[in-house]
Amino acid sequence: MINLGRLKKVDVREAWITEDKHFTPWLASDENIELLSEALGLELEVEAQEKQVGPFRADILCKDVGSDAYVLIENQLEKTDHRHLGQVITYAAGLKTAYIVWIATKFQEEHRAAIDWLNTISDDNYKFFGLELELWSIGDSQYAPKFNIVSKPNQWSRKASGGLKNIESQGLTDTKSIQLNFWEYLSPHLEMSGIISQKSVPRHWNNISIGRSGIKITNVVNSKTSTIGVSLYMHQQNAKELFNGLYEQRESIHSELGYELDWQELPDKIASRILIEKTDSSLWEKESWDSYSGWLVEKTKDFMRVFKHRIQDI
Repeated sequence: MINLGRLKKVDVREAWITEDKHFTPWLASDENIELLSEALGLELEVEAQEKQVGPFRADILCKDVGSDAYVLIENQLEKTDHRHLGQVITYAAGLKTAYIVWIATKFQEEHRAAIDWLNTISDDNYKFFGLELELWSIGDSQYAPKFNIVSKPNQWSRKASGGLKNIESQGLTDTKSIQLNFWEYLSPHLEMSGIISQKSVPRHWNNISIGRSGIKITNVVNSKTSTIGVSLYMHQQNAKELFNGLYEQRESIHSELGYELDWQELPDKIASRILIEKTDSSLWEKESWDSYSGWLVEKTKDFMRVFKHRIQDI
């Protein structure tokens, strides 16, 4: 007969004594924010912890790579209460975010109903989630966290984020407008090569997931210098370690690519960047957009080919 273990529910306070000093830093780490991403059907990247919003400090502020929407996370290592519900509403008003995620160990019925109601009355700029946090073990095994969604927007799916209106796309300058138009022009070219970029937004860069939180391939346009580019952008606590690990392989990387890259450690910043640029590429010359798109698609494919497996190995 096969001997099987028995699941045992664990008090979350055995793993995290406090929310601010223990749970929030734990959740904000790359591997753990990925657990929450999987539960929500999003790809989250942490922007800040303890973000000031009006009279309150939000626990974690992220962005969803797919839609570029802000995602604000409020943690509560106990059952829900009216004070935290008020904070959730205040955060939505103050940040004008597209997603609000409220995590607690137990959702009282009136608070779950309140989240359902907020989703009912809100437009597409706002999505509210309620999640219950559980902790489990089998025998003497390590504790395993589990996020259970108890309230979510109606008909939510992994594709729902693609239908959001971006709250930052109003009142565009000429430069922002042409950036947005170019990304919308480039997107189908990338898709034809099997590359899915984030939703087009009016700014000078557009991100492409490479399968690891805090690291992305970025297409860049610079209207001032008339350049376009592709970069591997690393923005996480161990970015320098990753950069140095790749830098040690630069000769083989250059050999595989057939051209050299600009290696920017950025010693005064958390982030590091590896870049290639093409000059004399003005966005205002729309007749050249097909040529620009071809170059960006080619270099993006190159970056995926030489960096994706190396990043997973470091």
